[in-house]
Amino acid sequence: MAGDLQRKYDALKKILKDLGSVVVAYSGGVDSTLLLKVAIDTLGAQNVLACISAGVVEPKNVLKRAKKIAKDFGVRLQTIDADELKDPNFVANKADRCFHCKSHLCQELLSVAAKNGLKQVIFGTNLDDLNDFRPGNRATKLFGIRSPLAEAKLTKNDVRALSRKLRLETADVPSSPCLASRLAYGLQISEKRLTQIEKAEDFLRTLSLVEFRVRHHDVIARIEVHQEDFKKITAEPNCSRIIKKLKSLGFKYVTIDLQGFRSGSLNETLSENDKR
Repeated sequence: MAGDLQRKYDALKKILKDLGSVVVAYSGGVDSTLLLKVAIDTLGAQNVLACISAGVVEPKNVLKRAKKIAKDFGVRLQTIDADELKDPNFVANKADRCFHCKSHLCQELLSVAAKNGLKQVIFGTNLDDLNDFRPGNRATKLFGIRSPLAEAKLTKNDVRALSRKLRLETADVPSSPCLASRLAYGLQISEKRLTQIEKAEDFLRTLSLVEFRVRHHDVIARIEVHQEDFKKITAEPNCSRIIKKLKSLGFKYVTIDLQGFRSGSLNETLSENDKR
C-alpha cells in the first residue's frame, strides 16, 4: 500500500478505535462499506451495528447487495424506515431537501445508538463530499455525527483504492444516491414518481448500462449515460424499447442529455442563494 494511503488508513483506524463502539449509517455503497469493514476490523463486530434505511427513496437493488455484504461481514444489521414522505419539507423538494432527510435519519440513528449502548453514530462521508453541495452535511454537523473517512482525509479515489486493497466487492461500484436525487427541484416527491424512476433505471440496467441516471422532469424523462454509451441507447432496437418502456411508466417524452452522465446535474439549476 502506498505511503500516503497507508497513513490515511492508519488514521482511520485510530479514529475508530478512539470512538470505541459505533452505529454505522450503512447503504451498501463504496464509502459506507469500507467504513463498516474497517470499523469491524478495528473494534470487533460486537461493537458495531450497521443501520440501513429501507424507505421508498432507496433503490431496492442496492438494498439487496447491502444486506448480503453485511451478512458476509458477520455484523449485526438493523433496518429502519426513515419515512421521508411524511415530512412536507422533504416532499416539497427544495434545494435543502437532503438537510431534512438527513436530519430525520440522524435522529433515528442516535436513538438506535442509545438503545444499543453504542457511543457514536458515523457516516461514510468522504473528503470530496465536503467540497460538494450536500445540504445533508449540515445535518450531520448539527447532530454531532462523525465522518471518519473525511476526518482521515480519504478522498473518493482513496476509498476505492483502499477498498481494492481490502478486496471489497464494492470497490468499483458506481455511486447510487437515493431516488429522490433524480427529481428536478420543485417537483414534489411522491411514491409514484420514485417508482417511475426506479423501474426506468431497472430497465436500462438490463441493457448492460452500468453508470447512468434517469432524471425526472414531470412528463419528461432525461436519460444521462456516458458518451461512449450513447449508441447503446440510441441504436435500434434498444431505442424503441426504451421509449416504449418509459412511456408505459407515465412519461410523455423520453430524452437523452447530450452532456452525458454527471453526478449532481440537477444542482446546475441552483443559484448561489439557493445553495445557502
